[in-house]
Formats: sequence, structure tokens, C-alpha cells
Amino acid sequence: MTGLAVLFALLGAASNAMGTAFQRKAASRVTEGGGLRFILRLARQPPWLIGIGGVIGAALFQALALANGPLSLVQPLFILELPFALMIAVPLLHRRLSRAAWQAVAAVVAGLGLVLLSAAPSGARSDASMERWIPVLVLCLGTVAAAVAVARPGRPPLFRAAVLGTASAISNALTAALLKSAVGTLDDDGFTAFLGAWQTYGFVLTGITAVLLLENALQAGPLAASQPALTIGDATLSLLLGVTLFDETIRTGWWLLPELTGAGLVLWGVLRLTRVVPHLADMAH
Repeated sequence: MTGLAVLFALLGAASNAMGTAFQRKAASRVTEGGGLRFILRLARQPPWLIGIGGVIGAALFQALALANGPLSLVQPLFILELPFALMIAVPLLHRRLSRAAWQAVAAVVAGLGLVLLSAAPSGARSDASMERWIPVLVLCLGTVAAAVAVARPGRPPLFRAAVLGTASAISNALTAALLKSAVGTLDDDGFTAFLGAWQTYGFVLTGITAVLLLENALQAGPLAASQPALTIGDATLSLLLGVTLFDETIRTGWWLLPELTGAGLVLWGVLRLTRVVPHLADMAH
């Protein structure tokens, strides 16, 4: 089951990266108009349709991954969306990656592998009682609301980008937790129960919130502030939610040393990418 979860998570990350790259390629061809007219022009671009297919595929692969493995394993694997997006977008947009960029990609991949191999996340539950959900929802949604309040226009761009990126990361992790619970309902009780579960509507709302917060973070300030917060924040909170909500387990003790080393490699790689790839912001949407 864990092997299937890893496979589906990797396919989801690659599919979302493909969707991002093709949507960016289509957007680069449509330079005029806005609103509905802009969307209608995009819809006539084959790359944009491929991109939408990639995004839909990513959502399906994520659901399948969460149905087959722990949240604390699946969600951190979506960090690989960033390297995948680069590897797909570079040839698609007729650009090249420098040696420094490839080193950063290698650091992200190696660091993530070290974290997951050291932590060895495990767990098979998808249900959680309301006694667990209520404090999680209050803390996560309260933190997101507070972040939006303090990141008001007029604050320094670096601060706003970091805070909004963190808020988007929290929303992403909460979306994944709600999706895992909703998919568990689908597996156990069928489609009618899935449609009647509050988690189903919860992950839709938090997913939309995560996208809106990410767009605002990218517009508010430098990618070097928002992307690390998004990348590390999503993975870290997903680990915590997996343990808190679904009784998932990770190794601690001396295993924390390689886990922290791996997290440091991921952070270094992401920061390096934001500095050595000038068009990275176009691939991060």
C-alpha cells in the first residue's frame, strides 16, 4: 500500500508540475485582454487544455495517494513538484538550467529522500473524531486568518510574502488532511456518504483558499520569501496533522538528526533555486 502511495504522490507532483508549465506556456501566447475574455482565449490554446488536464490529474493522483498511504508520507512528496516543474518547463519554454540550478534540484530531491527514509512515516487510518478535528480546525483557520490580517498592504514585501506563503502552506496541509478523511469515507461507505461528509466541502473551500493565498503571496513580494515558507511549511504541518489526527507515526530520537539534515538540504535547495532561476516565479503559480 505504501508503495502505491509513493507512486501516486510522485505522479501527482509530476502532473501538477506539467499543468503549471503548460498553463504558463499558453498564457505567454495570450498577451491581451483580461477576465472572462482572457479565459476564453486561453481555452482555445491546446497547451492550456493540457495544463488543465494536468491539474485535474494531480488532484486524482493525490486522492489515490492519500487513500493508500499516510498523510505524513504523501504530502511531503509534493515538494518534488518544484523540481518537476523546472524540468518540464525549461525545454517547453525554450530555456536552460545552469549547473547551480541542477545542484539545487539535486539537494531538494536528496534532502526529501533523507527526511522520509529517516522518519519512515506509517499509519493506515483515515478517520478522526470531532474532538481531534475541532482544535485542529480552530488553530489552522485561526492562524490563516491572523496571517491575512497582519499581511495587509503597506507591510514590507518580504514580510507579506513570507506570511502569506505560510498561510497558503497551512491551507494546503489542511486541505490534504480533509481530502484524506473524505476519501476514507468514500472507500468505507460509498459515494453518497462522500457527498454527505463535511470534510468533502471542507477540502474544496480550503483548497480554493490555498490557491488564492499563494497568488497573493507571489504578488506581494519576492519568491525567496514565499516559496521556502510554502515548501517547508506544508510538509512540516502535514507530518504534524498525520500524527495528531490519524495516529500516524514517525521515528524520533537520534533519527531527528538525519531528518533535520534532510530538511536543511531541502530548504537550501529551494532558496538556491529562487536565486539562480530568474524565471522561477513564472513556474510557481
